[in-house]
Amino acid sequence: MFFFPRATGEVPAKPGMGACAALALAALTTPALAQPAPLTAREEARIERVLRRAPVIDGHNDLPWELKQNYAADPLGVDLTKDTSALESPMHTDIPRLRAGGVGGQFWSVYVPATIKGPAAAIAVQGQIDIARRVIARYPAVFERAETADDIVRIQRAGRIASLFGMEGGEAINNNLALLREFRAAGVLYMTLTHSTTIDWVDSATDAPKHGGLSPFGEEVVREMNRIGMLVDLSHVSADAMKDALAVTRAPVIFSHSSAFAVTPHPRNVPDDVLALLPANGGVVMVNFNAPFLSTAMWRWAAARTGEEARLRALNQANAAAVAAGVAAWEAANPRPAVTVADAADHVDHIARVAGHDHVGLGGDYDGVTWLPAGMEGVDGYPLLLGELARRGWSDADLAKLTGGNILRAMRAAERAARTPPPG
Repeated sequence: MFFFPRATGEVPAKPGMGACAALALAALTTPALAQPAPLTAREEARIERVLRRAPVIDGHNDLPWELKQNYAADPLGVDLTKDTSALESPMHTDIPRLRAGGVGGQFWSVYVPATIKGPAAAIAVQGQIDIARRVIARYPAVFERAETADDIVRIQRAGRIASLFGMEGGEAINNNLALLREFRAAGVLYMTLTHSTTIDWVDSATDAPKHGGLSPFGEEVVREMNRIGMLVDLSHVSADAMKDALAVTRAPVIFSHSSAFAVTPHPRNVPDDVLALLPANGGVVMVNFNAPFLSTAMWRWAAARTGEEARLRALNQANAAAVAAGVAAWEAANPRPAVTVADAADHVDHIARVAGHDHVGLGGDYDGVTWLPAGMEGVDGYPLLLGELARRGWSDADLAKLTGGNILRAMRAAERAARTPPPG
């Protein structure tokens, strides 16, 4: 079953593999206590109806980086018409699972590590844009580039998946607004102001602050993004930077892949005092499915595992096999906590309660993270989350806002802001 029409000529999913069947098959590989409740036939019909009306528009998928790291940056190195979860380097994304998940729009992340600085970062981003473009060109019956909210709707109605670019890390503009404009001209529709490190003009959530949020140049970056129609993405930035950006922007902001700090106090998540500012701004928090962001127990486990791996690397130097064996032994003695669809739903629910149902969306971070909720290990997992929210009393209208309506509204408002000269 597909949740919205395929384009003519597209390679179909496995015969007879409906969304429920595919998700049930994935659940067989998860611990018994973590297995999600399958959708009933009635629930599946309801979710299908919602997704036909409002396909998922996901805020962040790292497929281009996955192709660069493990497949020589070559879209021909992986056949996306087939299940990619069983590859030697397994992936979260392929066309059958995108269809089963009801995805009708995807921001492909054109990410480069924060360790790449200066002009090299800009060159690396251009390489990521090239990979994303070549993926889209390889599957023209499936993917089509979108530049506007209206483009997304048109492409969805044609049965294809609207494809957009989101740039993760403002370090790549090298403190140069001309480079920012060049990236926008290349099709980048949002920029995450920084990634894992504090840079010259904005504080990161996961690094020591230097500016108390945004510097004066950082404010200028936000204003220029408004002017050229590039969404301001506040994932990865500090809470003070979030507030500074919200005070400066004339357009809705997004958080392309972040969750709720009040549910899991990870520094990458969004605190309630920021969520409370979103109704006035019109912005959207697109919930991240990275398991350590969804569960405090999982966050602590992952941090402990990272510490143990670092200790083993220091002890064993270049002996990678010894490090791997040591990490495996540690994991056997310290079982990974279960993270469930309900955990993801708790974050969606919380953001909707604090900011309102108009200000929450989906940004799974697929192919950019290691651990995901049971049953949501691939891009076919969205229906399970929608089913859980439906059981909690979400209406079809609010589910449709979550899947795509809210980000379309925010994009249209940003497009209007770009057409409207700033006051003064």
